Amino acid sequence: MSKVTLVTGGARSGKSTFAEELVKEKGDKILYIATAKAIDDEMKDRIRRHRERRPDDWDTLEQYRGLGAVLPDRSRDYDAILLDCVTIMSTNIIFDIPAMQQADIPLEDMFRAEKVLVDEVEQMIAAFPKLQCDLVLVTNEVGLGLVPEYPISRFYRDALGRVNQALGRAADEVFFVTCGIPQKIKG
Repeated sequence: MSKVTLVTGGARSGKSTFAEELVKEKGDKILYIATAKAIDDEMKDRIRRHRERRPDDWDTLEQYRGLGAVLPDRSRDYDAILLDCVTIMSTNIIFDIPAMQQADIPLEDMFRAEKVLVDEVEQMIAAFPKLQCDLVLVTNEVGLGLVPEYPISRFYRDALGRVNQALGRAADEVFFVTCGIPQKIKG
């Protein structure tokens, strides 16, 4: 039976490094699902550094939508799958919606964007019982700071918080990483 593990923590907390170590323990055949888009030089550099850190023999799938359909089939061929990260995946899904790229986003458009995101995550969660290998998901904990000043920032924090709650409930294990130290909080 496969196991789903959620790894969360703040920015630069060591989440990805810890998640990579978790999947290395599961075997040699690893699929890394990269959810980032190279939209600017800074993001291109982040992607480059992540690639350099990964073992050369890991396979990579660059995708952030439709994972509920992809995960069960891909899980047949691997010892583990690492999805890094849910936060970037969520950002891409939200901002793929043209209405979310306006200067003043109407509240109803924010609600619609969150529904699109939640539907995507629910489809992924529905695929968990069909997995034939372990899955490790990385996500940022965004709810520990100050309340953001701008409506779009509050919307994003709230939407990702709800996504993380759903994934935390569905996961078999959850780790919170701070200062490079993982703490098991579920499982």
